[in-house]
Amino acid sequence: MEGQDWTTTNVGRGTVGGGKALPKTKTAMAQALRTGAVQSERKYAAGMNSSAHSGANVNARKLEETEETRHASSGKALGKAIMQARTAKKMTQKQLATAINEKPQVIGQYEQGSAIPNPQIISKLERQLNCRLPRPGKAPKAAGAAGGAKGKQTANQAQQKKGANLTRGGPAKRR
Repeated sequence: MEGQDWTTTNVGRGTVGGGKALPKTKTAMAQALRTGAVQSERKYAAGMNSSAHSGANVNARKLEETEETRHASSGKALGKAIMQARTAKKMTQKQLATAINEKPQVIGQYEQGSAIPNPQIISKLERQLNCRLPRPGKAPKAAGAAGGAKGKQTANQAQQKKGANLTRGGPAKRR
């Protein structure tokens, strides 16, 4: 049992190492740092709400986001229409948000054109503002994913062009 160190060690703030008292003023601390009596370590992201394990400040979602996986945004046309209708009714974003039971940030996102379009919210806005708002369209699919050539028709489209009366959702008509 020769390798054990049975000297007392102070874990609190009182002394450092072999019983030396910590400097109490900034100048005494600076001098202790210069002489090497006290060592300091710089902590990564000290006092910030970020992980010490992240290597770089890169948002992983933005790295993985490509054109295929990008969410559709509401667009500037919808935002401008909402803003014009809201100001015509002399409402603030907060008043409009409470009227449709949404957060004011949602209204701000729609007006900026950065919100992911939600048909329920857009219909609430239309009812509250008493106007039709432009609906954002679906993104066009790739040319190869259309499933066929442009000149070909489906069987349903051909029947509709011939003028056949089709009743949807019920049995065939009796003659």
